[in-house]
Amino acid sequence: MINHIKHQLQRVKACGADYADARYFPVEETEHIAYVQGNLKTCYRARTTGVGVRVLYKGAWGFAAASTLDSLPALFDRALDNAKVAAQRVTFPARLAAQQPVKASYESPCAVDPFEASTAEKIAFLKRIDGKLEDKTVAQRFTHLDFMKRQMLFFNTEGAEIEKKIHEVFASMKVVGIEKDGLSQERSHDLCGSGQGTRGWESLQTAALFEDHAPRIIGELARLLAAPACPQDKRSVILLPGIMFLQTHEVIGHPLELDRILGYELSYAGGSFVRLEDFGSLQYGSEKLTVRADATLPNSPGSFGYDDDGTPCRNTVLIDKGILKNAITSRHTIVEANTKAGREIFTEPGGCARASGFNRVPLERMTNINIDPGDDGLLDDIVKKTERGIILDGTRSWSIGSNREQFHFACEIGWLVEDGAVKGVVKNPTYGSATLPFWRSLSAVGSDDTCELAYVPNCGKGQPNQTMELGHRVPVCRFDNVQIGK
Repeated sequence: MINHIKHQLQRVKACGADYADARYFPVEETEHIAYVQGNLKTCYRARTTGVGVRVLYKGAWGFAAASTLDSLPALFDRALDNAKVAAQRVTFPARLAAQQPVKASYESPCAVDPFEASTAEKIAFLKRIDGKLEDKTVAQRFTHLDFMKRQMLFFNTEGAEIEKKIHEVFASMKVVGIEKDGLSQERSHDLCGSGQGTRGWESLQTAALFEDHAPRIIGELARLLAAPACPQDKRSVILLPGIMFLQTHEVIGHPLELDRILGYELSYAGGSFVRLEDFGSLQYGSEKLTVRADATLPNSPGSFGYDDDGTPCRNTVLIDKGILKNAITSRHTIVEANTKAGREIFTEPGGCARASGFNRVPLERMTNINIDPGDDGLLDDIVKKTERGIILDGTRSWSIGSNREQFHFACEIGWLVEDGAVKGVVKNPTYGSATLPFWRSLSAVGSDDTCELAYVPNCGKGQPNQTMELGHRVPVCRFDNVQIGK
């Protein structure tokens, strides 16, 4: 099969293609198991295989995919024909940045393949967690597991040959309580990590990462059910990693996707307030803010060895001490951006082109968008230096401006801070701001000991939609003079 694919790549090149690549998926398996209120709600397992082909012809892309490999020549011809049709209407011819072809392999760190654990064992695990969530204050309880295994072979007309084997494990638990007035409160916990170790079935056996959080979220739910409402006020907000990851995701990660900056997401998920002329000069945040797109983190859903352009994963500084430096990029968007800007903003592709499967085209996707830890100590140290504030954790809802220029988040729980001390829990906490003033108000960044790596299994982008896995390693952060409670 591999030789047939490589032969077809060279054939379409001989037919006039500027470039072509193929992603062959010998196997992609997914499994989802959910427990609700002591009952098995969902249990399914799927297995697919297929190949996706991209062809670049006279500056236009053509794509074709098939789940059967019976007629590879016809598949490659269809991709080439699609590119030829697109070339008649292309407004900005696509070109690829130079890339040394790679012959390599990558396998995510995994001690126990989650698909080798029996379904009965997984159901028993969820049943045990569900039992730990039972409590008189809990009206509803939810737990679920998601597993993914993907093998992908990448080839292109430049000579690249890459094999990747990826394993992913995601887990979540949530408890819901009902107040006297009939409104609900909730607390949840998702499996998270440190960026080290492995992420196979064995990651769920480390109780401190998941199982041990059941008593904590039950206790916090009980406090929420008796708590007063969040005040409407302007305070310092101290974001724990359980909300800080989403803050980073929505108003740093998404607005710095270069295809979004170039206008390619406008019809679906909005654009970006960032302009090409901003790179190198825009003060995105305070001097305490340094952000990386780090796909080299050893153990995270946002680490994958090589992207779907064949570019090695990189650790790219996006924001350096508050100044915007780089973006989430791929081989063809950096050429377009540099050309339109009239200067070389981007010197190399960021290795961020990924597709959610064989039947989707690669897009600029977040890898691990991480915030560097700071020197402001632990949470207690930050609280002691906060006069009037609120600690926030968990996500309930969010609303983002069409160009990511503003945002509003509703959190699961808040703790008021007065004169350097935690004073009590408040329910229904919210906060919002314009993006740049918010990041510029960053006044404290916790040490490495405050960092957690959030696993994100469901980042959506593109038309047709693509759901992608990624990560955010973030510390505790404090922002000053932020509106809360509205």
